[in-house]
Amino acid sequence: MYRYGAGALAIVVSVVVFIVPFAFIVLVAAMDARQAGEFSFAWPREPQVWQNLTDVVAARDYLLIIAFINSIVLTVASVTFMVVLGSMVAFVLQRRTTRFTGFINFLVLAGLIMPPAIVPTIWVLQRLGLFGTMPGLILVEVAFGLSFTILLFRAFISTIPRELDEAAVLDGAGPLRLFFRVILPLLRPVLVTVVLVQSVNVFNDFQTPLYFLPGDAGATVQLTLFNFQSQNLSSYNLLFMDILLITIPPLVLYLFFNRQIVAGMTAGAVKG
Repeated sequence: MYRYGAGALAIVVSVVVFIVPFAFIVLVAAMDARQAGEFSFAWPREPQVWQNLTDVVAARDYLLIIAFINSIVLTVASVTFMVVLGSMVAFVLQRRTTRFTGFINFLVLAGLIMPPAIVPTIWVLQRLGLFGTMPGLILVEVAFGLSFTILLFRAFISTIPRELDEAAVLDGAGPLRLFFRVILPLLRPVLVTVVLVQSVNVFNDFQTPLYFLPGDAGATVQLTLFNFQSQNLSSYNLLFMDILLITIPPLVLYLFFNRQIVAGMTAGAVKG
């Protein structure tokens, strides 16, 4: 009885925390400007979904379309570097122990614990000539997400028997061939998890593009939220329509790949 009660309570909490806010976003996105300004949880009196959608897309010379393109480029490039670098570093850390391994593990954990240093990072990017550019922002996203990626890959690699490495080496495989032909195909469960989780993190990142890529030319989807807010007036119907459009891609990913995410998270929990 207690188990069913706890399950029912979890469902109620999930509905309140996730479903109700999302329903509120959908309702306000369909309202006209006057009703949206009331900020009430109510059915739209005069639904204008299509009008709000076209206004949001056309705002500031179709900035939302440019922002979606920028976010896709940023997400694909950043996650690709995270997967390649994170998996290779994790493989070396798991398979090879040297006197520097402890220090490198400390740096990896520090990347999770320490908050991002915005001003020093901007100074470094300025000296490299990468501040305010997409490559510079990609490097920052990779640096911020690499520690989590390494830990996930390393936990999964620990479940892969070393005998596979030894057999590949005896067959004449070099380090790169050993990793890309033998180890990497076995990382598919955790690789899917890393790609999905980090894609959502980068796509939804608001703070990093705000600091490291200012200006409309490099705007990402999260920064388009400023389009419908000002000091004296806020178009809440357009703002919530923008939020709805931004929310749909990550929501679809989680709905369709939820099982893969959970499987990848737990794959390296028990070493076999």
